[in-house]
Amino acid sequence: MPQFSYKALQADGVLTEGFLDASNRHEAMRQVEGRGLRPIKISESAAGAAAKSPGGGSDGKAGGFSFGGGTKVTPRMLENFTRLLSSLLAAGVPFSRALQILVREAAEPAAKAKWKGIHDLVIDGMSLHEAMAKSPETFPRVYVAMVEAGETGGFLDLVLAQIADFQAREKELKSKVMTALMYPVILLILAVGVLIFLLVFFIPRFQLVFQGFNAELPLITQIIVKTSELVRGYGLFLAAAAVIGFIMGRTWLHSEKGRRWWEGLLLRLPVLGPLVAQFAMARFCRMLGTLLQSGVPLINGLNVARRSIGNQVLIDAVSKSIDEVKEGKALGKSLAQNRALFPGAIVEMISVAEESGKLDAELLRIATVTEGDLDRQLKATVALAEPVMLFVIAAFIGTIFIGMVIPIFSLQDHIK
Repeated sequence: MPQFSYKALQADGVLTEGFLDASNRHEAMRQVEGRGLRPIKISESAAGAAAKSPGGGSDGKAGGFSFGGGTKVTPRMLENFTRLLSSLLAAGVPFSRALQILVREAAEPAAKAKWKGIHDLVIDGMSLHEAMAKSPETFPRVYVAMVEAGETGGFLDLVLAQIADFQAREKELKSKVMTALMYPVILLILAVGVLIFLLVFFIPRFQLVFQGFNAELPLITQIIVKTSELVRGYGLFLAAAAVIGFIMGRTWLHSEKGRRWWEGLLLRLPVLGPLVAQFAMARFCRMLGTLLQSGVPLINGLNVARRSIGNQVLIDAVSKSIDEVKEGKALGKSLAQNRALFPGAIVEMISVAEESGKLDAELLRIATVTEGDLDRQLKATVALAEPVMLFVIAAFIGTIFIGMVIPIFSLQDHIK
C-alpha cells in the first residue's frame, strides 16, 4: 500500500507532519481529518520516507516535498497553496503572516516566486483576488471569482477550503477518465498506425492486382484507394495543414468570441451539456447561499456568485436575471427564463424558499443535492466512455476490413 506524507494543523494551530499508509490521496486525507487535524499538504512520499517515524513532529519546518524545478506553477502546487492558506486563516493567523508562511514553506522556485509576488501586491494594498487576477495563467477566472466572494462575505478561509476540495475532486475525476480511456486510446493509435501502413504500402499493391483483371472495385474500396493516393501524394502537406489548423484553432478558442462559441457548443452536447449546466448551477447556488448566509445583500451576492459559474454563455443569461431582480422582480421568477441552467423544479424550490425567508439554506441544500447527483452521473458517464470508444474503434476497423475483403470475392469471379 502506498505511503503518504502529510502536513496538518492541530486544534491549537500548531503545524505537524508525518506519514501514513493509504490506498489513495483522498483516503490519506480522510485519515488525517479523522485524527482531528486540518490537512494542509498531502503527497505520496519518496522511497526513503518509510524509514521516518510515523508520529510526526511539530517543528514547522518544510518537509522538502519538491515536484521539480520547473518555471510553471502546477495544479498540485496551487492546491497546496489554497489548502494551507485556508487552514492558516481558519486557525486565526493574520493574513500577511499567512502569506509569509506560504512563501517560506514553498519548496519549488516557481511557487515561491509566485506566492512572493502575491504577498507583495497584497502588502501594497491590493486585495487578494485582484492580486491573483494579475496571474491568469496560475489562477483561473472561477478561482478568482470565488476568492472575491470569500473576501466580500468575510469567509475567505471557508471558500479556500471549498476551492481546494474542488481541485482535489477535479484531479481525481481527470485521473479516472484518463485511466478509463487509456486502453481505447492505445487501440486507436494502433488502428491509425495500421491504417497508415495499409494506405501507404499494402493498398497500392492490392490495386495493381485488380488493374490486371480490369475489375471494377466496389465503392467502399474505391474510397479507400483514393484515400491511399491522397495520403501518398500529399501526406506531408496534410500533416502540416493539420498542425497549422490546430494552432490557429487553439488561438481562436482563447479569444473572447472563440471561447463563447466553445462554451455554447459544450452546452449543446447531448451528454456533456447537461453535466456542465448542472455543475455551474450547483456552484452558483452554493456561492450565493454562502454569501446570503454571511449577511451579504442579495444584489451584491448575485453579482459575485454569477462569476463563479465559469461559463460565459450562462453568465450572460444570469446577468439578465440579475437586472430584473434589481428592478424589483422576485429571484425565482427571474431565474425561470434560464431553463438550461435552472430546471423548473429548482426554480419552484427557490421561489418557495424566497417567500418563506429561507433562501440561503435552500440554496445550500440544492447545491449539496445537485453535487451528489452530479457525482453519480459523472461516474456513470466515465464507465460508459470505454465501451463506447471500443465500439467506435471496432466499427472503424471493421469498415476497413470489409473494404479489403469484398474485392476478393469479385476477384474470384474474374478468375473463373
